[in-house]
Amino acid sequence: MSTDHLLVKRFRQDVGDRLAQQRRLDQASGLPPMTGEDERQYARALISRVLEEHARGEIGAGRTPPDAREEEALAAGIHAALFGVGRLQPLLDDADVENIDINGADRVFVSYADGREVMEEPVADSDEELVELIQILAAYSGLSSRPFDTANPQLDLRLPDGSRLSAVMDVCVRPSVSIRRSRLGKVFVSDLVGNGTLTPDLARFLAAAVAARKNIMIAGSTNAGKTTLLRALANEIPPVERLITVERALELGLDAFAELHPNVVAFEQRLPNSEGQGEISMAELVRRSLRMNPSRVIVGEVLGDEIVTMLNAMTQGNDGSLSTIHANSSMEVFNRIATYALQSEERLPIEATHMLIAGAIDFVVFVEKHNDYARGGRLRRFVSSVREVNGCDGRVLSSEVFAPGPDGVAAPYAPVACAEELARYGWWM
Repeated sequence: MSTDHLLVKRFRQDVGDRLAQQRRLDQASGLPPMTGEDERQYARALISRVLEEHARGEIGAGRTPPDAREEEALAAGIHAALFGVGRLQPLLDDADVENIDINGADRVFVSYADGREVMEEPVADSDEELVELIQILAAYSGLSSRPFDTANPQLDLRLPDGSRLSAVMDVCVRPSVSIRRSRLGKVFVSDLVGNGTLTPDLARFLAAAVAARKNIMIAGSTNAGKTTLLRALANEIPPVERLITVERALELGLDAFAELHPNVVAFEQRLPNSEGQGEISMAELVRRSLRMNPSRVIVGEVLGDEIVTMLNAMTQGNDGSLSTIHANSSMEVFNRIATYALQSEERLPIEATHMLIAGAIDFVVFVEKHNDYARGGRLRRFVSSVREVNGCDGRVLSSEVFAPGPDGVAAPYAPVACAEELARYGWWM
């Protein structure tokens, strides 16, 4: 059933105005501001009132008012426009949606878990309305408001459901938005065995490596499943440990599951304001995390000069760190890190970077994704390689201890140098 989006837009404005008026009245009366949940409940009452007024108006004008189903759809649309993500909400509510790519308000392409790519209905009536929607999300998602305008045409943020949104404007003909769904929020290593990402042997190995406080770098291409694997490995960390996560935009959400990780501090990079002031970089946050008594530091995604700070942290007694990085193979990770290190303030030469890598990283885990056309085009994600760092001799010395098996999934390939240590945590060949 289609929803009248013009009505939703009109009612959203009406309810928003009434909500703002109530806030002003509460403030003038010296009452404490409503909590987020109280505000949502009050908004639902306002939505019901506005829809009731609309129905009476339609009857008075001799027209047929919305029936119960239409009224329910209107109420959901108004609430999503006020507190959710507007007309994107049905797509985010669909558990089978993996990615949403928007090339202008009316060019919406959706990738589903079964491999389908479908062009869906517009998410806004105009590009201007799409930009306005993103600006509203940027103002209320994350730890601080993030600008999205001509002066700040790039935006990355985490939506309330955990999905990652990336948007650009003015550097392309029409505003462009990509949303990568977080379909597996509370995920465990056993779940990844169940969906074919890991073999039971590899799952036991990685769980033992986390328990033994090995520093692990997870690599792969965009949307390969690096963050999902990082979450699963983080959930192998005992709940007594204090975790500090450092991210460009909050995404990991480890602090959302207090039963698994009761002691978590989540840091988010802060962008500069319109005057160019107030920026707090990833490198600064990694340095700050070391002063916050962490058991482990988890860096959501390495994309720049924070790599040197992170590697230094790994060699200063903060063992058991986890991070992700973009790379095309487990071997390429070392060159990618060296490239980032060259761009850092320290300007580390290649040789020094390789020595730092060898002293910091224990294992590199590589995740791949493939469209399995033999199974109807279903997208497969799996770990295909695990590389152990063995030392440095002008370059990083490493050995592939798990290599692609017949189906591509990593299988035991070579002895692990620290096998005796890992055996104490439940892993054996």
